[in-house]
Amino acid sequence: MKRYIYCMAIFAMVLNACNSSSSKNFREVQLPSDQTTDENKKDEDQLTKQISADTTSNSGSNFNAATPKNSNPDWDKKIIKRADLQLQLDDYKKFNTSIHSSLKQFGAYIAEEKQGQSDYKIESSLTIKVPVALFDELVNSFSGDGIKIIQKNISSEDVTGEMVDIKARMQAKMAVRDQYIQLLKQAKNMNEILQVQNEINGIQENIEAANGRVNYLQHESAYSTVDLYYYQYINGSTGIDEKPDFFTKLTTAFSTGTFLVTNLVLFIISIWPLILGGVVLWVYLKKYRLKKA
Repeated sequence: MKRYIYCMAIFAMVLNACNSSSSKNFREVQLPSDQTTDENKKDEDQLTKQISADTTSNSGSNFNAATPKNSNPDWDKKIIKRADLQLQLDDYKKFNTSIHSSLKQFGAYIAEEKQGQSDYKIESSLTIKVPVALFDELVNSFSGDGIKIIQKNISSEDVTGEMVDIKARMQAKMAVRDQYIQLLKQAKNMNEILQVQNEINGIQENIEAANGRVNYLQHESAYSTVDLYYYQYINGSTGIDEKPDFFTKLTTAFSTGTFLVTNLVLFIISIWPLILGGVVLWVYLKKYRLKKA
């Protein structure tokens, strides 16, 4: 019995020693693991902060790159300018000579010109084409002594959107035309060739019409239009007195009557053979009636 108890005591002591050693070893092993975990955690926190800083820096860099300071539209403005001017002059001849010689220095040219003269005034009407950069300078040059501006209207039309739309449609039509050209190469008989060719011709006509419209808008926006009308009253007439008075009307009527009488005499002279024939016929009929009586 004693031997059994002694053996159990020895076994308990050995087991306790083993547990103590295992616990010690466990603590010795766990302590470095906790330290390593803390260090890893610190490293991870530091790495996270670094990544966050880099992300913020990259995000700011990408934002700046995405929104440049000078963000201008990628097209030029196409604006058609037009001016309508009406001038009253003291010296028509001087102004008319001056304007024809001065247009060259503005790079302008006369697209259309009309002149006229009545009993009351002499006048001219010009349609001038001028580069858009010199439009305002040319319009402002129509001033000075002996020049009275009766009317001045300036208008502008922005055709940028229309040109962009037309060009986009042209590109789309060109792409469709190219597809039809590929189909034309694959056509197997004459009927298919004619059908595809008709489609290509129709698309090509639309492309040429659109191209013509673009060229027109480009020219109109590059060269502005100035409609200039200038005149001078003559023979003592004025703007208020443009309608003639009674004496002037009487003089005009007398001149008109003289003109009509002169023309009537000339007309009678021009038909003298008919008059002579009529007189001969009248004399013959008169003698015939007397003879019969």
